[in-house]
Amino acid sequence: MHISSRRLAPRAAALTLALAALLGGPAATTATAGPAAARTAPERGVVTGLERYAHPLRTTEPGGPGADLAAFASMTRGANIVGLGEASHGSHELFTVKDRLFRQLVTREGFSGFAMEISWSAAARIDAYVRTGEGDLRQILREEFQDGYGLLNTQEFLNLFSWVREHNRTSSRPVRVVGLDFSDAAPEQYEHILAWAQGNEPALVPELRRRYAALRALPTGVAARMAAYNALPLGDRKAIEKDAAAAYRLLSEAGTQDPWVLQEARVISHMATEYTVDWSDPAQAKAASRHRDRTMAETAVWWQRQTGGRLVVSAHNGHAAYESAVPESYPVTMGADLRELVGRQYLAVGTSLNGGDYRATTATGEAGTYSVGPAAPGSNEYTLDKVRHRDFYVDLRAAGRDPAVGGWLDTARPTFVIPGRYPNQPTPPLALGRAFDVVVHLHQVGASVPVPAAG
Repeated sequence: MHISSRRLAPRAAALTLALAALLGGPAATTATAGPAAARTAPERGVVTGLERYAHPLRTTEPGGPGADLAAFASMTRGANIVGLGEASHGSHELFTVKDRLFRQLVTREGFSGFAMEISWSAAARIDAYVRTGEGDLRQILREEFQDGYGLLNTQEFLNLFSWVREHNRTSSRPVRVVGLDFSDAAPEQYEHILAWAQGNEPALVPELRRRYAALRALPTGVAARMAAYNALPLGDRKAIEKDAAAAYRLLSEAGTQDPWVLQEARVISHMATEYTVDWSDPAQAKAASRHRDRTMAETAVWWQRQTGGRLVVSAHNGHAAYESAVPESYPVTMGADLRELVGRQYLAVGTSLNGGDYRATTATGEAGTYSVGPAAPGSNEYTLDKVRHRDFYVDLRAAGRDPAVGGWLDTARPTFVIPGRYPNQPTPPLALGRAFDVVVHLHQVGASVPVPAAG
């Protein structure tokens, strides 16, 4: 599910092999189901039951009237953190419907945070832009969304952040942008920590400078910095990990503390640990993925409690869900951790598609457009697409009270889980009712639209 990593090719290869092994076949891009499932038409009672609780979407594009989203807003009441998943990291309508839902939660329900599966430092630059107008948004996205994160340098996210900026110009409750990931740390993070220490705990500055020296010596550009870090000998990366952990301890044990400075030091420490992982070792890769989902959940909860604001968490379905479709690679999801940490204050919303196009990158880093579907008989999407509405959302908690629907929701079936890598095997089994509270189903999607390079 992850679109980027410190060891991109090995990590992506490991995930592809895990998916193929799970289904007993090679990587593929079309939905498949077992022979028994393929012979079984969706029970009319299941479809009828789903239709009782399904709410049609007027459009998947943001802007315009939002009366059709009133029921969605009511489904989120009582939740301080709402996870908005995406079945792929590269489909236009999945991004735009997420934008539309997010705007509704901001304007009608008072949400004030948008957390993404991107690095803390990348989000810090975007956050500064949406709060103050500092910088050029196109340039920020181009510079920060490098490597596997390049899939997010899209017109859809450009529009979303542009809307947040306009909203913040006049709102008494500005929206903030938060990075949940820790793949990179910009020079500004170290300077922020050192500047704070100089003004509050000056005795710590020499030791902090020593501990962060190797990291501060890395190149300034995101892609160059990540490549240079990856190229360091393992012994050097382990020494950096030790130093970053020591720096965090210094700050956490100081007499004067600042929660935001501590969070930045914590992110740096997590990053340093991630760069010591051997992604070719399945055990290390699995442990690192487990650590990453837990850390993203903890960061979301930390931000929500620190600010008191309600937060939208944008991530792949595989992270937002309560259960993992590929436990061999992702043993426990961010959604499961969020439910453990905050209980019913977390709401998991998944997205679903019958078929269409998506953008993904190959093992060599080249981005392309690929197709998936239509959903095969026996899959979750095949049944969802029998509901009379072309695009809709449904509260699975309410629908599951119908005995026929509840049994269907609790049964694992092939489900589109499309990573950011191509080729992939996108249909591992998943029980929708155990994975999500709400599902937004779209009949057809197109590929996301990259932001053109500067001319």
